[in-house]
Parts: sequence; C-alpha cells; structure tokens
Amino acid sequence: MRTQVAIVGAGPAGLLLARLLDRAGIDTLLLEARSGDYVLGRIRAGVLEQGTVGLLERAGVAARLHEQGLVHHGVELAFAGERHRIDFARLTPGSHVMVYGQTEVTRDLMDARRESGGRSVYEAEAVEIRDIGSESPTVSWRQEGRRHEVQCDFVAGCDGFHGVSRRTMPQDVLRTYERVYPFGWLGVLSETQPVSAELIYANHPRGFALCSMRSPTRSRYYVQCGLDQKVEDWSDERFWDELRSRLDDRAAAALVTGPSIEKSIAPLRSFVAEPMRHGRLFLAGDAAHIVPPTGAKGLNLAASDIHYLSQALIEFYRGDVGDRPTGRPGSMAGLDAYSSRCLKRVWKAVRFSWWFTSLMHRFPDTGEFGQKIQEAELEWLVGSTAGSTSLAENYVGLPY
Repeated sequence: MRTQVAIVGAGPAGLLLARLLDRAGIDTLLLEARSGDYVLGRIRAGVLEQGTVGLLERAGVAARLHEQGLVHHGVELAFAGERHRIDFARLTPGSHVMVYGQTEVTRDLMDARRESGGRSVYEAEAVEIRDIGSESPTVSWRQEGRRHEVQCDFVAGCDGFHGVSRRTMPQDVLRTYERVYPFGWLGVLSETQPVSAELIYANHPRGFALCSMRSPTRSRYYVQCGLDQKVEDWSDERFWDELRSRLDDRAAAALVTGPSIEKSIAPLRSFVAEPMRHGRLFLAGDAAHIVPPTGAKGLNLAASDIHYLSQALIEFYRGDVGDRPTGRPGSMAGLDAYSSRCLKRVWKAVRFSWWFTSLMHRFPDTGEFGQKIQEAELEWLVGSTAGSTSLAENYVGLPY
C-alpha cells in the first residue's frame, strides 16, 4: 500500500490536515488507535479562535459551526466579589471567538472524511513509524490479527501526548520542556442554561472556577481541585455548592443546577517538544505541545500547526501556497521551516496559558500573600487599557 501522506491520529488535528490535503488533491491515509465512537466520546473544550474558524471554512466544514456556534465578543473576570468584562470588540476591533464544542468539530470533520471517500483505519493497533530519515518512510499497524504497512512521502504525527509519533523522534534530537501544576480541574457537563452569556473566569481564595457553555441549553463548569481527589468524592450537590461559593453573588444567585451528564478531573501541565520535525516525520497538536486549558489554546494551537503543515505540503506537491503560486513543485522550503514557524507561535501561547493559569489559580505555596498579589494584578489588568488589550489579543488568537 502507498500514499503520499500518512496521518497518525484521527482527532481534530489529523482530520483537519486530511481534509485540507484532500481538497488540494493530495492522497492521505488516516490511522487511529481508537474507535470512531471513542474519539467522538471525548469531552473537550470548544472556544475557537478566528484563525481556527477560518481554517474550518477553508476545509469546507463550517456550515454547522456558523449555524449552531455562539459568537462571543468578550469574557468576564471575577475576583474580590465583583465581575469585570474584557471587551474584545473595543480592545481588538473586529475580533471575537466562537464557542463550538471540539466534539462537534470532530464530528463535522469525520463526516466530511467519510463523504469524500478518504481512507481511514480505526482501531489500528501497535502502530510503528520507520525510516523517517529516508525519502520513503513506512507506517505499519496490526488489525484483526494481521500486520499492515503503508509507504509514504511524509508522516504527520497527530496522535496526542501519549502517541507513538513523538516517541519515534530520535532521543538525542528531541528536547522537552515541562511544567506540571499542583492541581487539576474538576469539570461537570449539565443540561442547564448557562449562568452568563459569556465565559466567567473566577479567582477566589478557595480556588479557581470557570463558567462555560456548549449551547444555550448545555453548560460546562469547572472548579480547581487537588490532584489527590477523585471524581467519586464529588457528588453533584457538593460540586454545585463549591462552584457557587467561588462566584460573585449575582452569578451565584443566577446559577441553574441539575444532574451532571459527565464529570471528570483533568490534571494541568505545560509541555513543549522541539523540534517538531525530524526527517519526514512532522509532529502536530498534542503530540508536540500541551497547555493548561486556561485560555482555551489547546485545539487552537493544533489548528495553527495544521495551517503551517498543510501549506508546506501543498507547496511541495503543487508548487503553490494558498492563492500564491511559487512555480516550484517539490520545494522543501515550507517543510524545512515548519518547526520554527510553529514553535514561535506555540511558545507565545504557552506563555499566555501559563500566565493566565498563574493569575487565576490558588497555589498551595503562596498563601494569603499570593492571593493579594493576584488581586492587585487583576485590579490593574481590568483598569488598564494596555493590560486588558494584551489579554484580549492573546485570547482571540495571535495571527499566523
């Protein structure tokens, strides 16, 4: 079997790359270790930057996004018992974000892949990537007791933090940077009306809280919790009481509660692997970097990786970048620059996510002094045009 680009991982990053290359006439094979139902069952965030929305439009999968997605022109910061709005429209004219669940993005891309007839292999076990230093790497996998193999020109590793792609990179080449945070997020999904029309990020002496949503009738809420805690320790009643205690009085009074339909605890970390390319293997998304969910950069960073990688591959095969012909099919210029282009944007997003996490969460070693410092910075932030603009520019997404 042969293909031009083998894509390992059928989450939103792998599916988006496959879709963009398919529309450019480039043959791909998509491999996923899990079942399609499992991939769709993963509950993830859904705040999309404008650049991500533009990529989905370019991929021809944005119809349902524009029909059902919620346009947000700001966020609210809650601290010291009050809420303050960061107005994107005023601070970054023409900018906004879109609330549309990652599950729905994945569903739209899966449907488009199926309709196009692109080759996808789910439940591909024991994936191996070999010969990435050659011009014809191979990817093999086991399915139903048989070993299969595909030769290709390039391999895109979109298989997440625990996938095989990053492990395939030579260890004497790869360098990693990591910060593990001493807390996690307990998240609850409920069929309830959101407490606010926009997201509320709350700083409180008891810990961070976030009020988010998936639709006008489905809410997603989070509270900071210890890493030693378990989901079964948290009844719905306990969760709602804790969330209410961390909100301002107006939001606490307006909070609509109900049975949880999903509940989970996620640890927080910052992680970057570089370079993001070696030979003919290219890492994208969580295979190369992880950010804490504060600021909603995970999916959006994966999308920006795919923007750079799809452009570089299209330039190689067709000799053009977007609407700009280069006249040089076979050019490796874009592919050679892929890692450095991505990492410039990655590190800026990692910095923003680290800063926002450090500002909004209770750290066990800072005590009351740390809380007062956070509140002082938040007071400056909401009262300063420069501070508010910096937050808004990073939140809506830095340019590609």
